[in-house]
Amino acid sequence: SFEFPQNFMGWTTFGNVKLMNDGPFERNPHYVRLGAPNHAHKRTGIENEGFFGVAIKKDAEYRFSVWARGENQRIRVELIDNSSMGESQVLVSNNLEINSKEWKQYEIILKAPVTEPKAHLRIFLRTQGVVDLEHVSLFPVDTWKGRKNGLRKDLVEALRDIQPGVFRFPGGCIVEGTDLATRYNWKNTVGPVENRPLNENRWHYTFQHRFFPDYFQTYGLGFYEFFLLSEEIGAEPLPVLSCGLACQFQNENEEAHVKVCDLGSYIQDALDLIEFANGDVNTTWGKLRAEMGHPEPFNLKFIGIGNEQWGPEYPEHLKPFVEAIRKAYPDMNIIG
Repeated sequence: SFEFPQNFMGWTTFGNVKLMNDGPFERNPHYVRLGAPNHAHKRTGIENEGFFGVAIKKDAEYRFSVWARGENQRIRVELIDNSSMGESQVLVSNNLEINSKEWKQYEIILKAPVTEPKAHLRIFLRTQGVVDLEHVSLFPVDTWKGRKNGLRKDLVEALRDIQPGVFRFPGGCIVEGTDLATRYNWKNTVGPVENRPLNENRWHYTFQHRFFPDYFQTYGLGFYEFFLLSEEIGAEPLPVLSCGLACQFQNENEEAHVKVCDLGSYIQDALDLIEFANGDVNTTWGKLRAEMGHPEPFNLKFIGIGNEQWGPEYPEHLKPFVEAIRKAYPDMNIIG
Protein backbone atom coordinates (compact mmCIF):
# COMPACT_ATOMS: atom_id res chain seq x y z
CA SER A 1 0.00 0.00 0.00
CA PHE A 2 3.03 2.29 -0.46
CA GLU A 3 3.11 3.34 3.22
CA PHE A 4 6.75 2.48 3.95
CA PRO A 5 9.02 5.27 5.27
CA GLN A 6 10.59 5.05 1.81
CA ASN A 7 7.29 4.63 -0.01
CA PHE A 8 8.60 2.55 -2.90
CA MET A 9 10.48 0.09 -0.71
CA GLY A 10 10.37 -3.26 -2.50
CA TRP A 11 9.28 -1.62 -5.76
CA THR A 12 11.06 -0.56 -8.93
CA THR A 13 9.30 2.12 -10.93
CA PHE A 14 9.71 3.07 -14.56
CA GLY A 15 8.13 5.66 -16.81
CA ASN A 16 5.50 8.14 -15.67
CA VAL A 17 4.83 7.06 -12.07
CA LYS A 18 3.67 9.47 -9.35
CA LEU A 19 3.14 8.86 -5.63
CA MET A 20 -0.19 10.26 -4.37
CA ASN A 21 -1.47 10.58 -0.79
CA ASP A 22 -5.22 11.23 -0.95
CA GLY A 23 -6.35 7.63 -1.32
CA PRO A 24 -9.59 5.99 -0.21
CA PHE A 25 -8.24 4.35 2.96
CA GLU A 26 -7.71 6.67 5.90
CA ARG A 27 -4.86 4.71 7.49
CA ASN A 28 -3.18 3.97 4.13
CA PRO A 29 -3.57 7.15 2.07
CA HIS A 30 -0.73 6.57 -0.43
CA TYR A 31 -1.18 5.08 -3.88
CA VAL A 32 0.52 5.23 -7.27
CA ARG A 33 -0.64 6.98 -10.40
CA LEU A 34 0.51 5.48 -13.68
CA GLY A 35 0.42 7.86 -16.61
CA ALA A 36 1.10 7.43 -20.30
CA PRO A 37 4.84 7.59 -21.13
CA ASN A 38 4.04 9.70 -24.22
CA HIS A 39 6.14 7.62 -26.56
CA ALA A 40 5.18 4.50 -28.49
CA HIS A 41 8.32 2.65 -27.38
CA LYS A 42 8.43 3.68 -23.74
CA ARG A 43 6.63 2.01 -20.82
CA THR A 44 5.13 3.00 -17.49
CA GLY A 45 4.93 0.45 -14.72
CA ILE A 46 5.98 -0.90 -11.34
CA GLU A 47 7.76 -4.09 -10.32
CA ASN A 48 7.79 -5.79 -6.90
CA GLU A 49 10.66 -8.01 -5.74
CA GLY A 50 8.70 -9.85 -3.04
CA PHE A 51 10.53 -11.19 0.00
CA PHE A 52 13.79 -12.38 -1.61
CA GLY A 53 11.62 -13.16 -4.61
CA VAL A 54 8.03 -14.29 -5.15
CA ALA A 55 8.04 -18.10 -4.95
CA ILE A 56 5.64 -19.70 -7.43
CA LYS A 57 4.97 -23.38 -8.16
CA LYS A 58 4.25 -25.01 -11.51
CA ASP A 59 0.50 -25.27 -12.28
CA ALA A 60 -0.48 -23.39 -9.09
CA GLU A 61 -2.90 -20.48 -9.44
CA TYR A 62 -2.33 -17.05 -7.91
CA ARG A 63 -4.90 -14.38 -7.24
CA PHE A 64 -3.79 -10.85 -8.09
CA SER A 65 -6.00 -8.13 -6.64
CA VAL A 66 -5.76 -4.37 -6.59
CA TRP A 67 -7.89 -1.37 -5.71
CA ALA A 68 -7.88 0.85 -8.78
CA ARG A 69 -9.64 3.61 -10.63
CA GLY A 70 -9.48 4.72 -14.23
CA GLU A 71 -11.92 5.04 -17.11
CA ASN A 72 -11.41 2.57 -19.95
CA GLN A 73 -7.83 1.79 -18.97
CA ARG A 74 -5.90 -1.46 -19.06
CA ILE A 75 -2.98 -2.82 -17.11
CA ARG A 76 -0.97 -5.96 -17.80
CA VAL A 77 -0.04 -8.05 -14.78
CA GLU A 78 2.97 -10.34 -15.11
CA LEU A 79 4.97 -12.82 -13.11
CA ILE A 80 8.50 -12.59 -14.46
CA ASP A 81 11.99 -13.99 -14.10
CA ASN A 82 13.84 -10.71 -14.15
CA SER A 83 17.23 -12.48 -14.17
CA SER A 84 16.41 -14.34 -17.37
CA MET A 85 18.78 -13.97 -20.31
CA GLY A 86 16.21 -15.58 -22.61
CA GLU A 87 14.07 -13.91 -25.23
CA SER A 88 11.34 -13.15 -22.67
CA GLN A 89 11.36 -12.58 -18.94
CA VAL A 90 7.60 -13.16 -18.76
CA LEU A 91 6.48 -16.41 -17.15
CA VAL A 92 2.74 -15.66 -17.24
CA SER A 93 0.67 -12.53 -17.86
CA ASN A 94 -2.91 -11.35 -18.04
CA ASN A 95 -4.65 -8.10 -18.89
CA LEU A 96 -6.96 -6.34 -16.46
CA GLU A 97 -9.54 -3.78 -17.55
CA ILE A 98 -9.99 -0.80 -15.20
CA ASN A 99 -13.38 0.71 -15.95
CA SER A 100 -14.50 2.98 -13.13
CA LYS A 101 -13.72 6.55 -12.11
CA GLU A 102 -14.46 5.48 -8.52
CA TRP A 103 -12.18 3.24 -6.47
CA LYS A 104 -13.03 -0.42 -6.99
CA GLN A 105 -11.31 -3.74 -6.25
CA TYR A 106 -10.33 -5.89 -9.23
CA GLU A 107 -8.81 -9.34 -9.44
CA ILE A 108 -7.47 -11.82 -11.96
CA ILE A 109 -5.96 -15.30 -11.73
CA LEU A 110 -2.46 -16.16 -12.97
CA LYS A 111 -1.45 -19.81 -13.43
CA ALA A 112 2.26 -20.47 -13.10
CA PRO A 113 3.70 -22.49 -16.00
CA VAL A 114 6.94 -23.24 -14.10
CA THR A 115 8.32 -23.38 -10.58
CA GLU A 116 10.37 -20.26 -9.85
CA PRO A 117 11.52 -19.37 -6.31
CA LYS A 118 12.55 -15.82 -7.17
CA ALA A 119 9.91 -14.47 -9.53
CA HIS A 120 8.88 -10.80 -9.50
CA LEU A 121 5.48 -9.19 -9.96
CA ARG A 122 5.37 -6.56 -12.69
CA ILE A 123 2.52 -4.27 -13.76
CA PHE A 124 2.47 -2.28 -17.00
CA LEU A 125 0.06 0.45 -18.07
CA ARG A 126 -1.20 -0.61 -21.50
CA THR A 127 -3.30 2.43 -22.46
CA GLN A 128 -2.66 6.13 -23.01
CA GLY A 129 -4.63 7.49 -20.07
CA VAL A 130 -4.11 7.48 -16.30
CA VAL A 131 -4.77 4.71 -13.79
CA ASP A 132 -4.45 4.77 -9.98
CA LEU A 133 -3.41 1.64 -8.08
CA GLU A 134 -3.64 0.94 -4.34
CA HIS A 135 -3.30 -2.14 -2.10
CA VAL A 136 -1.63 -4.44 -4.61
CA SER A 137 -1.81 -8.07 -3.52
CA LEU A 138 -0.81 -11.52 -4.76
CA PHE A 139 -1.85 -14.74 -2.97
CA PRO A 140 -2.09 -18.42 -3.84
CA VAL A 141 -5.64 -19.45 -4.70
CA ASP A 142 -5.21 -22.75 -2.84
CA THR A 143 -5.18 -21.59 0.79
CA TRP A 144 -6.38 -23.02 4.10
CA LYS A 145 -10.13 -23.57 3.71
CA GLY A 146 -9.93 -21.83 0.33
CA ARG A 147 -10.16 -18.36 1.83
CA LYS A 148 -9.20 -15.42 -0.33
CA ASN A 149 -5.83 -14.10 0.81
CA GLY A 150 -5.79 -16.89 3.37
CA LEU A 151 -3.09 -18.83 5.17
CA ARG A 152 -0.77 -21.43 3.70
CA LYS A 153 -2.61 -24.73 3.78
CA ASP A 154 0.44 -26.89 4.58
CA LEU A 155 1.46 -24.77 7.57
CA VAL A 156 -2.01 -24.73 9.10
CA GLU A 157 -2.40 -28.46 8.57
CA ALA A 158 0.91 -29.03 10.36
CA LEU A 159 -0.25 -26.89 13.28
CA ARG A 160 -3.56 -28.70 13.48
CA ASP A 161 -1.92 -32.11 13.36
CA ILE A 162 0.21 -31.51 16.46
CA GLN A 163 -3.03 -30.75 18.36
CA PRO A 164 -1.82 -27.76 20.41
CA GLY A 165 -3.75 -27.04 23.58
CA VAL A 166 -2.95 -23.33 23.46
CA PHE A 167 -2.12 -21.01 20.57
CA ARG A 168 -0.23 -17.90 21.73
CA PHE A 169 -0.16 -14.86 19.46
CA PRO A 170 1.03 -12.57 17.93
CA GLY A 171 4.45 -13.69 19.20
CA GLY A 172 6.99 -12.51 21.74
CA CYS A 173 9.19 -9.42 21.43
CA ILE A 174 6.95 -8.15 18.64
CA VAL A 175 4.42 -7.36 21.40
CA GLU A 176 6.88 -5.00 23.07
CA GLY A 177 8.27 -3.24 20.01
CA THR A 178 11.74 -1.77 19.70
CA ASP A 179 10.02 1.25 21.22
CA LEU A 180 6.45 1.88 22.34
CA ALA A 181 5.53 3.56 19.06
CA THR A 182 6.21 0.29 17.24
CA ARG A 183 4.64 -2.12 19.73
CA TYR A 184 2.02 -4.47 18.33
CA ASN A 185 -1.36 -2.73 18.57
CA TRP A 186 -4.18 -5.24 18.09
CA LYS A 187 -6.73 -2.56 17.22
CA ASN A 188 -4.73 -1.75 14.08
CA THR A 189 -5.04 -5.38 12.94
CA VAL A 190 -8.83 -5.72 12.69
CA GLY A 191 -11.38 -4.38 10.24
CA PRO A 192 -10.92 -4.26 6.45
CA VAL A 193 -7.44 -5.45 5.47
CA GLU A 194 -6.85 -2.56 3.08
CA ASN A 195 -7.27 -0.08 5.96
CA ARG A 196 -4.92 -1.77 8.42
CA PRO A 197 -1.87 0.45 8.85
CA LEU A 198 1.78 -0.44 8.42
CA ASN A 199 4.05 -1.23 11.35
CA GLU A 200 7.74 -1.99 11.33
CA ASN A 201 8.84 -5.44 12.33
CA ARG A 202 10.56 -5.77 15.67
CA TRP A 203 13.84 -7.06 14.19
CA HIS A 204 14.35 -5.16 10.97
CA TYR A 205 17.09 -2.83 12.27
CA THR A 206 18.28 -4.80 15.28
CA PHE A 207 21.21 -6.89 14.06
CA GLN A 208 23.92 -5.59 11.78
CA HIS A 209 25.00 -9.13 10.88
CA ARG A 210 21.49 -9.95 9.59
CA PHE A 211 20.11 -6.61 8.55
CA PHE A 212 16.62 -6.44 6.99
CA PRO A 213 15.64 -2.77 6.69
CA ASP A 214 12.61 -3.66 4.53
CA TYR A 215 11.13 -6.02 7.14
CA PHE A 216 7.66 -4.59 7.83
CA GLN A 217 4.21 -5.93 8.63
CA THR A 218 1.01 -4.65 7.07
CA TYR A 219 -1.25 -6.54 9.51
CA GLY A 220 -2.90 -8.57 6.77
CA LEU A 221 -2.66 -11.30 9.38
CA GLY A 222 -4.30 -9.77 12.46
CA PHE A 223 -6.03 -10.68 15.69
CA TYR A 224 -9.25 -11.75 14.00
CA GLU A 225 -7.35 -14.19 11.81
CA PHE A 226 -5.39 -15.44 14.83
CA PHE A 227 -8.60 -16.09 16.79
CA LEU A 228 -10.09 -17.87 13.78
CA LEU A 229 -6.96 -19.98 13.37
CA SER A 230 -7.02 -20.96 17.05
CA GLU A 231 -10.62 -22.09 16.71
CA GLU A 232 -9.97 -24.10 13.56
CA ILE A 233 -6.98 -26.01 14.92
CA GLY A 234 -8.80 -26.73 18.19
CA ALA A 235 -6.53 -24.65 20.45
CA GLU A 236 -7.37 -22.16 23.19
CA PRO A 237 -6.46 -18.65 21.99
CA LEU A 238 -3.90 -16.81 24.11
CA PRO A 239 -3.51 -13.21 22.89
CA VAL A 240 -0.63 -11.25 24.43
CA LEU A 241 -0.70 -7.47 24.86
CA SER A 242 1.83 -4.79 25.75
CA CYS A 243 2.00 -3.87 29.42
CA GLY A 244 3.49 -0.47 28.61
CA LEU A 245 7.11 -1.62 28.74
CA ALA A 246 9.07 -1.51 25.50
CA CYS A 247 11.81 -4.09 25.00
CA GLN A 248 13.80 -3.75 28.21
CA PHE A 249 16.89 -5.25 26.60
CA GLN A 250 17.00 -2.29 24.22
CA ASN A 251 15.52 0.42 26.44
CA GLU A 252 17.23 0.92 29.79
CA ASN A 253 15.99 4.50 30.06
CA GLU A 254 12.81 4.72 32.15
CA GLU A 255 11.49 7.42 29.82
CA ALA A 256 11.18 4.77 27.10
CA HIS A 257 8.31 3.15 29.03
CA VAL A 258 4.81 4.21 30.05
CA LYS A 259 4.50 5.41 33.63
CA VAL A 260 2.17 3.28 35.73
CA CYS A 261 -0.12 6.26 36.26
CA ASP A 262 -0.49 6.63 32.48
CA LEU A 263 -1.48 3.04 31.64
CA GLY A 264 -5.17 3.82 31.16
CA SER A 265 -5.28 3.39 27.37
CA TYR A 266 -3.24 0.18 27.54
CA ILE A 267 -5.59 -1.30 30.12
CA GLN A 268 -8.58 -0.26 28.02
CA ASP A 269 -7.02 -2.06 25.05
CA ALA A 270 -7.02 -5.26 27.11
CA LEU A 271 -10.65 -4.82 28.17
CA ASP A 272 -11.67 -4.02 24.60
CA LEU A 273 -9.88 -7.11 23.34
CA ILE A 274 -11.89 -9.33 25.67
CA GLU A 275 -15.03 -7.63 24.38
CA PHE A 276 -13.90 -8.20 20.79
CA ALA A 277 -13.38 -11.91 21.51
CA ASN A 278 -16.38 -12.60 23.73
CA GLY A 279 -18.73 -9.64 23.60
CA ASP A 280 -22.31 -9.64 22.42
CA VAL A 281 -22.91 -8.42 18.86
CA ASN A 282 -24.53 -5.29 20.33
CA THR A 283 -21.28 -4.21 22.01
CA THR A 284 -18.83 -1.95 20.16
CA TRP A 285 -16.10 -4.54 19.64
CA GLY A 286 -18.40 -7.57 19.50
CA LYS A 287 -20.21 -5.87 16.65
CA LEU A 288 -16.95 -5.48 14.72
CA ARG A 289 -16.18 -9.18 15.22
CA ALA A 290 -19.62 -10.02 13.84
CA GLU A 291 -19.14 -7.68 10.87
CA MET A 292 -15.89 -9.47 10.08
CA GLY A 293 -17.78 -12.75 9.84
CA HIS A 294 -17.91 -14.32 13.29
CA PRO A 295 -21.03 -13.32 15.27
CA GLU A 296 -20.46 -16.13 17.77
CA PRO A 297 -17.96 -15.35 20.54
CA PHE A 298 -14.49 -16.90 20.42
CA ASN A 299 -14.85 -18.01 24.07
CA LEU A 300 -11.58 -16.42 25.17
CA LYS A 301 -10.39 -17.79 28.53
CA PHE A 302 -6.80 -16.55 28.70
CA ILE A 303 -5.08 -13.21 28.18
CA GLY A 304 -1.36 -12.49 28.43
CA ILE A 305 -0.06 -9.13 29.66
CA GLY A 306 3.56 -8.40 28.77
CA ASN A 307 6.17 -10.61 27.16
CA GLU A 308 9.79 -10.90 28.41
CA GLN A 309 9.63 -8.29 31.15
CA TRP A 310 11.68 -8.31 34.36
CA GLY A 311 12.67 -6.32 37.43
CA PRO A 312 10.34 -4.42 39.75
CA GLU A 313 8.92 -2.52 36.74
CA TYR A 314 6.94 -5.49 35.52
CA PRO A 315 4.81 -6.33 38.59
CA GLU A 316 4.23 -2.59 39.05
CA HIS A 317 2.85 -2.40 35.51
CA LEU A 318 0.99 -5.70 35.70
CA LYS A 319 -0.94 -4.94 38.89
CA PRO A 320 -3.40 -2.34 37.50
CA PHE A 321 -4.14 -4.63 34.53
CA VAL A 322 -4.99 -7.50 36.87
CA GLU A 323 -7.23 -5.30 39.00
CA ALA A 324 -9.16 -3.89 36.02
CA ILE A 325 -9.56 -7.21 34.20
CA ARG A 326 -10.66 -9.09 37.32
CA LYS A 327 -13.20 -6.38 38.10
CA ALA A 328 -14.75 -6.54 34.61
CA TYR A 329 -14.15 -10.22 33.81
CA PRO A 330 -13.60 -12.18 37.05
CA ASP A 331 -13.36 -15.53 35.25
CA MET A 332 -10.58 -14.47 32.88
CA ASN A 333 -7.22 -16.19 33.40
CA ILE A 334 -4.44 -13.59 33.33
CA ILE A 335 -0.97 -14.81 32.31
CA GLY A 336 2.25 -12.94 33.01
